[in-house]
Amino acid sequence: MTKTNNKKLAFTGLGITTNILNQLQKLNFNKPTPIQHQAIPIAISGQDLIGIAQTGTGKTLAFSIPMIQCLYGHKGTGLILLPTRELAAQVDQDLQTLGSSFGLRTAIIIGGTPAGPQVRALAKHPHIIIATPGRLIDHLQQNKKILSAVKILVLDEADRMLDMGFEPDIRKILAAMPITQRQTMLFSATMPEKITRLAKKYMRSPLRVEVAPAGTTLDSIEQEVFMVPKNQKLSLLVQLLSE
Repeated sequence: MTKTNNKKLAFTGLGITTNILNQLQKLNFNKPTPIQHQAIPIAISGQDLIGIAQTGTGKTLAFSIPMIQCLYGHKGTGLILLPTRELAAQVDQDLQTLGSSFGLRTAIIIGGTPAGPQVRALAKHPHIIIATPGRLIDHLQQNKKILSAVKILVLDEADRMLDMGFEPDIRKILAAMPITQRQTMLFSATMPEKITRLAKKYMRSPLRVEVAPAGTTLDSIEQEVFMVPKNQKLSLLVQLLSE
């Protein structure tokens, strides 16, 4: 894989439409991160994609820009699956920031909140559904057709979803949506064997983009190791949190 010169990175030349480029400029997004620079042209082309990058490297924008561009003015729905409701809320906010000027409609389907407003949001035919697997399964049991128009699927933080035991739910969700003419993008910090098997079964000749060795940590994160007896771990944690 060739290395990218970060000084030359720009959103222009990636296949992004002028109206989205203008919106990025208004939001002061002037320079893409490496994962955005490599993944966006592939995703815009409609190719299935596996993106290996650490949390905090800009993966959300890497799939949000292609989703908004591909769904804008066209029939079809996008679906983003995430492991936690906190991440789902964050992605929904990012999508609204980028796509509100284009009339983007989203529906956020997460646990811990009333199902009624979510049902009403789905009934309005949102452009993009942002969901955690468990709550989406609950809605599928009531209405199996809510995913029938999905044209773009994103599995974000895929390794975390599998670690949390969501693999059966993910497989049920994948079985409930169209296989033909569906683009699938998978983003993960690592590439364990479970994800490899999932990709082989549900993705079509995906291109792999890796901007950092799997499992590495961001340079901006400082790591320390404290060697303490087991019975002192909790008191050490309390002390660190207080600092």
